[in-house]
Amino acid sequence: MIRTIPFLLFLGIGLNSLGAEKSSTGLLAEGTKWETPFYQRDSGIEGPIVFITGGIHGNEPAGARAAEQIRHWPIKKGQLIIVPKVNLPGLRADTRYLPGKSKELRDLNRNFPKTKEGPDAKDLPASTLWEYLKNIKPDWFIDLHEGYDFHQLNSDSVGTSIIDTKGNLANEVVPKMLKAVNAPITDPKKKFVRLRYPVDGSIARAAHERIGANSMILETTKKNQPISTRTRQHRLMVHVLLSHLGMVEKESVHVLVPKKSKELKIAVYDAGGVGGTGPNSLDKVFAETKTHLRRVGAVDIRSSTLNQFDLVIFPGGSGSKQAAALGSDGRQLVKKFIDGGGGYVGICAGAYLAASNYEWSLGISNHKTFCKTINLPEIGPKSMWYRGPSAPVKMELTEEGKAILGNIKGSFEVRYHNGPIMSFIEKDGLDPFQSLATFRSEVSKYKPQQGTMVNSPAIIAGEFGQGRVLCISPHPESDSKLYILLQNAARWVAD
Repeated sequence: MIRTIPFLLFLGIGLNSLGAEKSSTGLLAEGTKWETPFYQRDSGIEGPIVFITGGIHGNEPAGARAAEQIRHWPIKKGQLIIVPKVNLPGLRADTRYLPGKSKELRDLNRNFPKTKEGPDAKDLPASTLWEYLKNIKPDWFIDLHEGYDFHQLNSDSVGTSIIDTKGNLANEVVPKMLKAVNAPITDPKKKFVRLRYPVDGSIARAAHERIGANSMILETTKKNQPISTRTRQHRLMVHVLLSHLGMVEKESVHVLVPKKSKELKIAVYDAGGVGGTGPNSLDKVFAETKTHLRRVGAVDIRSSTLNQFDLVIFPGGSGSKQAAALGSDGRQLVKKFIDGGGGYVGICAGAYLAASNYEWSLGISNHKTFCKTINLPEIGPKSMWYRGPSAPVKMELTEEGKAILGNIKGSFEVRYHNGPIMSFIEKDGLDPFQSLATFRSEVSKYKPQQGTMVNSPAIIAGEFGQGRVLCISPHPESDSKLYILLQNAARWVAD
């Protein structure tokens, strides 16, 4: 007999039918500062009930992002319930704790029923989530977290581990989860390990002791790892479990966005070669827009995940290192995506990557960069791409640029940090690019650079196959007043 999930009166509910599968959404703690969405998927076929939470600690964003991606996986049997952003105010503030709570109540994952105490959770939002969980009575409960270091390198941290309540059912699947997530990890000290019983006061422990759920805490590691890697690790482990239970197909692990959504789907490259705060800044650029923005790594791209998106953005860092991380296969898949109608936005390093004058570049834009090495008297050989530390420069949109990016009149300041000085290369098979903006001032460190930047293109646009390419030398994502430029750029390349 199929178990039916009861709904609580304080939850707002919306229903959608996906073929035989039914999905519902609602809000926990509706009308309070702790309001956060939940998602329920019911296959209509008897099977296990799996409950997944992310973002209980607000400074552990990968779990929340992974849960947001997992909620779009089609399921073959059973029911899947996900609360991706339990501590939504904490996630927004990038703090572990519940903002504004006392020291005794600030750690949400210590506010659930303890082994030797009463059956109730402490205070909002723990009490709301706990009542919801009790009513559902899941067979499996999975809580997604992040440690600050690798456990095998620092035993004070639980990062890169599976913490579970043991038992025969867990013993069957945990080794499979470890094998899958560890397969691509080359450093044995950074591999995932199975650790102790969940801590008292955690929702995972309470779910096991009070409800009888098979509970797990999946811990990735924040240290020196991009979010794209950590979210993929969470997805891998959850996918092994759901596959073990017969709930999902093999391909589901690569599903990052809803298939039928009409909202703009944006992939932001976040792996080898990305530097600074580019991806975080892009999160802010699109935070208030109706978009599905996901961080993707080189492994994701080589798994053909770009086909789910309308465009990909490559941010600042090092174009050559981004190319190396992608590998020849990854670079070809990016080109194939653009050629087939996808959009490309390259910022600084991403504009170098799109160029046609490097052995490693994508060759999707008909431009070259001023980057030669010159032997300077009394200094020696110096590469001309380097113009010094970050500095503001003046930029002005062309008439074509105003039509695409927004009607910003006159020159304005934008942050520049060694972005490419772009000019035509006249590559066969590519039409000339359009200049959407020009530099009106200059940054230089060496004499041969002087005069090469002023009046050169700061933003260019062109086509590659059926797709569109837009390259930006400076960093408009660094200034909230210029977010509109990138928002319009994304819409244009995706059109």
